[in-house]
Amino acid sequence: MAAFEEGFTLTTVPLGSGPDGPLGVEQSDKTDQFLVTDSGRTVILYKVSDQKPLGSWSVKQGQIITCPAVCNFQTGEYIVVHDNKVLRIWNNEDVNLDKVFKATLSAEVYRIHSIQGTEPLVLFKEGAVRGLEALLAEPQQKIETVISDEEVIKWTKFFMVFRHPVLIFITEKHGNYFAYVQKFNSRILSKYTLLLGQEEKSVTQSFSTSVDRKFISLMSLSSDGCVYETLIPIHPSDPEKNQRVVRSLLLKSVVSGNARSGVALTILDQDHVAVLGPPLSASKECLSIWNTKFQTLQTSKELPQGTSGQLWYHGENLFMLHGKFLTVIPYKCEVSSLAGALGKLKHSQDPDIHAMTHFVNWETSQGYGLESQNSEQSKRILRRRKIEVSVQPEVPPYIQLLAAIQKDSEKHIEVELRKFLAVKRTPHFHTIIGDAVIGLLGRYKAEPSFYPRNCLMQLIQTCVLSYSLCPGLMEFALEKTDVQILQLCLQQFPDIPESVTCACLKIFLSIGDDSLQETDINMESVSDYTATVQDGEIEEQTEILQNGFNPEEDNCENCAQELIEKPQAATEESTSCPVTGKRAALLNAILHSAYSETFLLPHLKDIPAQHITLFLQYLYFLYLKCSENATMTLPGIHPPTLNQIMDWICLLLDANFTVVVMIPEAKRLLLSLYKFVKSQISICSELNKIEVSFRELQKLNQEKTNRELYSIEVLELF
Repeated sequence: MAAFEEGFTLTTVPLGSGPDGPLGVEQSDKTDQFLVTDSGRTVILYKVSDQKPLGSWSVKQGQIITCPAVCNFQTGEYIVVHDNKVLRIWNNEDVNLDKVFKATLSAEVYRIHSIQGTEPLVLFKEGAVRGLEALLAEPQQKIETVISDEEVIKWTKFFMVFRHPVLIFITEKHGNYFAYVQKFNSRILSKYTLLLGQEEKSVTQSFSTSVDRKFISLMSLSSDGCVYETLIPIHPSDPEKNQRVVRSLLLKSVVSGNARSGVALTILDQDHVAVLGPPLSASKECLSIWNTKFQTLQTSKELPQGTSGQLWYHGENLFMLHGKFLTVIPYKCEVSSLAGALGKLKHSQDPDIHAMTHFVNWETSQGYGLESQNSEQSKRILRRRKIEVSVQPEVPPYIQLLAAIQKDSEKHIEVELRKFLAVKRTPHFHTIIGDAVIGLLGRYKAEPSFYPRNCLMQLIQTCVLSYSLCPGLMEFALEKTDVQILQLCLQQFPDIPESVTCACLKIFLSIGDDSLQETDINMESVSDYTATVQDGEIEEQTEILQNGFNPEEDNCENCAQELIEKPQAATEESTSCPVTGKRAALLNAILHSAYSETFLLPHLKDIPAQHITLFLQYLYFLYLKCSENATMTLPGIHPPTLNQIMDWICLLLDANFTVVVMIPEAKRLLLSLYKFVKSQISICSELNKIEVSFRELQKLNQEKTNRELYSIEVLELF
């Protein structure tokens, strides 16, 4: 269970914080005191229990504070940065910030971090980090650039792991997110690319982290209203390499997907998170606590005056801007249990019995108030049990994963899978991944209600699977008509049988556009396929195909007519893509797949004629797109090549010509293909003639070896 207590207003006058709220609320060296930094010019020290300010400091008019003030726990002093580069340090006795210690730095500061047990750290906007003492020793030292161009820091957190400081900061570039983890005991900076899981691409609006012995749990609240979790290893397998981690869905629809501002997320403990934002599109903003273990809403508090979308967590207090006032809301979270998560936890009515359950040890006592005669022996037994537990070897992550697949829920399997993928890869990694896929498919056959789609997607994205390693995977996807999994398999499996390739082609051609619209498809191979091929563009291509040859000046009128037949046929009407973009991406995956013509042709004959016609229309459209430029290539990442397009046109016609020729809808397409082939033959004929002429020239040059320094030669071509 979790519950809010009665909140109270900390500030007695509205904060002059502007539309974005205060810059931050940070802990002071006293447990009950906090530094509140205005986004304008002021830092105020508050004592929460008394609900009153203890001190206030402001920078001069014209200056502006650019990052939250923090407390140096080693000295008890306060630190703030104004105008991005000017650092100020003061204590409680100082009155005027203009007269306190000042250091002008050489680069702009993003944030100053300070926690108990270590010196403050300064994070610069370019990603570099410096300890405060080293920075004050040489304020104008050169600050290196760590992140790439156009990469912007969005969020950062500083914490201790095994008494060693660790800094994590999240950056964004063109809608892609990256995590940097800096460990200061080894001076190692690791970079991770945060990959999307099953969900559509969305904007991440808030981050929060927790840490255990092996992983940093990075939670994010996205614009679709869902909370996602990413496990980042504290000890990466290859610290120098940019690694990839996949995020998975943790809580669904905790806030409205239409909320573009006023949302925030913070982790309270191992099983609870606080979420700030409207739960429904038409409702007012709320502060709520969710149980992540059982995915249940524990408590909620409506905020009628609105918020700034900022939420700070210190101890058992939540700080937020309600209206124009900084508000403190105390809360309580009990140990997570299923009864508590469902709000059915029964509390004892007898305080004596409640106390008894805390102090009576049922292993060492024989009854109420009766001390065991064998207490020393019991203590030795307990000590021996602790020793036995401590020496038990740790179960490898892959064993935990395979065991979880057999009996646990899909949510727990996802957690074990992320833990396994985060550790260093072993030589048998691909075999373990194959065993995991086979285990998931085996359980699905035994339990049809168990559909581990998210786990299968993550396993395929490891890029180590093949068809022979898990032959049932594509059959599973074909049965479920899961075109996203089929596309990934076609892109990554090198040994797919031709029968399976044709089965995928049938589904890609027959699935409805409405179903595709709701499916997340990789669109890298498709670029602007909805554009049309205009007449002017084809006319330009005519000149390229003729290679400078003007038929009007030549007597071979038949050749000239053949050369221009293809452009004229193509320009009868503007040509547009006959399929949607998502279907085009799926068909491109078919074009990229490996095959043997001998084994593929029999299976192509089983595809309905109308689908063959649609595929031929798409292939002909791709050819026209290729002919728009001299390089004869398509735009995009990994588009089909001209050879792949032509090979598949030939395959389809070889397998289905007698059927397609009888379909009225295919008549115009076949005529276009006929004229296209005829024009290509004509062009090849002309090129062969030129080749013969050049051979003769080459022979003449070889015969005339005795040349003077200067000569004029006349060569006649017939």
